Amino acid sequence: MGCSSRLPAGGDKVKKAICWMSEELLTNPQKKREAVIREAEIRFDLSPADCEFLSKNFGKSPPC
Repeated sequence: MGCSSRLPAGGDKVKKAICWMSEELLTNPQKKREAVIREAEIRFDLSPADCEFLSKNFGKSPPC
């Protein structure tokens, strides 16, 4: 991740959300990434900046 990809201030919630998202996608590969991001945003009560960070950096599946 580049400079623009740094965690927002107070990134503890974001770190927990990323860990949870990773685990969720591994255990439920049929779930769409966007749906997991939306669930993480609610589950971890993320700010709009945090939500933007997740969508920008994790919203699209990486190319194979």
